[in-house]
Amino acid sequence: MDKPLKKGVVLHNRYEITTVIGKGSYGIVYLCKDWQANKNIVIKQLRKSKRRSKKELERFEHEIDILHALNHKSIPKFHEKFTDDGNVYFVMDFIEGDNLEDHIFYNHVTFTEKESLHFLAELAGLVAYLHDNGISHQDLRIPNILIQNHHPILIDFGLSKWVVSAPITDEPVLDLKQQDFYDLGEILLYVLYTTYSANNKKALPWTEELSLEKETVHILKRLLSIQEPYSDIEEISIDLKAALDSKALN
Repeated sequence: MDKPLKKGVVLHNRYEITTVIGKGSYGIVYLCKDWQANKNIVIKQLRKSKRRSKKELERFEHEIDILHALNHKSIPKFHEKFTDDGNVYFVMDFIEGDNLEDHIFYNHVTFTEKESLHFLAELAGLVAYLHDNGISHQDLRIPNILIQNHHPILIDFGLSKWVVSAPITDEPVLDLKQQDFYDLGEILLYVLYTTYSANNKKALPWTEELSLEKETVHILKRLLSIQEPYSDIEEISIDLKAALDSKALN
């Protein structure tokens, strides 16, 4: 019932499917050729098994609303929503880039400590843009980050939430933002571990396995709520600048 559409299928008399580029719990994502604009685009389809669920339809519409509110070169731009043969779709920009997960695990790309902090600073800038627009991503993970010319691209807003509406849902605004901060900490750990070589058979905490400058450890502990959590992106940016300006990393 949820088999992806085949290569060559044309949707909306305009979009020809090239390949499947993603399968999620509620959506299937295709790379397509836009005949009218003569360029590649991305189309997300609500799974057939989900289209009769009011909750899943609302979630699909919610993602559209989120993307429609954003306009950033490092975030896919929403174009249109349409239905075809009872199925629901929306169209967004195709931004070419390597998935960070593949970048690390298949291409074996590594990040030095300084490169990791620079990468986090760019990613934090995207999160700042979201928060400034009243949005929390809520699903910052390495599969949801693309790399284009060494710069991060943020994708998949299926779990994103409006921060401004948080009080209505009894979710504190700060808690929503701090989920993004915690995820930034997890991503920082991932990229820092790309240069780690295990010397012990027994797995140890990152505080023992990684040899990091004290400024980096401080950032990680606050992002991961081991120490007092950050209250906003500006605090993170200040600490990142201090770490990158430190003599130890230069």
